[in-house]
Amino acid sequence: MQKDIIAIPSERIISRIFLVRGKKVMIDRDLAELYEVETRTLNQAVRRNINRFPLDFMFRLSEKEFKNLRSQIETSTWGGRRYLPYVFTEQGVAMLSSCG
Repeated sequence: MQKDIIAIPSERIISRIFLVRGKKVMIDRDLAELYEVETRTLNQAVRRNINRFPLDFMFRLSEKEFKNLRSQIETSTWGGRRYLPYVFTEQGVAMLSSCG
């Protein structure tokens, strides 16, 4: 997942940060888009390095949390997901950048 460093406008990142379980998190799909990889690829990298991602770095949303989040987001690009998404805290996002 290592990519050349590119400047991403802060508004693009800030608009993708949500509060879940009292933590500021980003959804796997949004992170994959920012890293310019498929969500599947991002999650495969996480599974290969799962011991580097404790619960305070990432967790899977519950069905209720996922439905609540979907209702807050004005887009309908959530279709086709077979699994509940992972979300990543700031520490988890930092850890993702070192996964390859």
